[in-house]
Amino acid sequence: MLVSAKEMLTKAKAGKYAVGQFNINNLEWTKAILLTAQECNSPVILGVSEGAGKYMCGFKTVAAMVKAMIETLGITVPVALHLDHGSYQGAMDAMDAGFSSVMFDGSHYAIDENIEKTKEIIRLAGEKGISVEAEVGAIGGEEDGVVGGGEVADPNECKMIADLGVTMLAAGIGNIHGVYPENWTGLNFDVLAEIQEKTGVMPLVLHGGTGIPEEMVKKAISLGVSKVNVNTECQLSFAAATRKYIEEGKDKQGKGFDPRKLLAPGFEAIKATVKEKMELFGSVGKA
Repeated sequence: MLVSAKEMLTKAKAGKYAVGQFNINNLEWTKAILLTAQECNSPVILGVSEGAGKYMCGFKTVAAMVKAMIETLGITVPVALHLDHGSYQGAMDAMDAGFSSVMFDGSHYAIDENIEKTKEIIRLAGEKGISVEAEVGAIGGEEDGVVGGGEVADPNECKMIADLGVTMLAAGIGNIHGVYPENWTGLNFDVLAEIQEKTGVMPLVLHGGTGIPEEMVKKAISLGVSKVNVNTECQLSFAAATRKYIEEGKDKQGKGFDPRKLLAPGFEAIKATVKEKMELFGSVGKA
């Protein structure tokens, strides 16, 4: 059964740890993340971007797969199925399809329009018991074709959006999606502390978790970040393990070309990456 992210993030905020959002791309990804969460006794958020949702044949297909997998694998830890960087229409569609959490990314609208649209999403989500994530100040890097330069959010705007009743808030503090460039200056902890001061118990979200040094991640969590998004890192570890398998010629040995064998090393690599992140975020044993 899917749950909203509200309770798990409220507990994380109070307990000074974070829950990982791991984006899913296919069946292997989903299975690897769910099994690791169960083994680590950790709550988990499965993130789905609109692009990945389309790739997996739509939100209904994704929701049905995740729900069936939770049942078949006997997953008992809390699992939220979350739309990542959703458009207004995307958030509506994901809620209809059975997602338990949505992010409405209105960061590219003027603040007034962002507020109006966010209010409407909150109203509809509230009726269904679905958690809502909002974003203030675009997160840098590229996400589904939207490029942001690692902007730093305005703490007062963060408070305006938080006061609307969102469950969690993604605020840009110099973090970016994808691989960090050589000249990256790090996270802006002064702004994070100010946002935390103005938004109180609101769980804060750190996007672009790949490549941020561990000490910085821990510091961000100590300053109120309760959800950290990971995507690129799992993709890189999956790709590296798959490359190794093929470069070693294992696909040419016996039935090594069978997709179940071909994808197994990558599957294990995702599990290892997720476990490492859950340990770093402090969510192990917190289910």
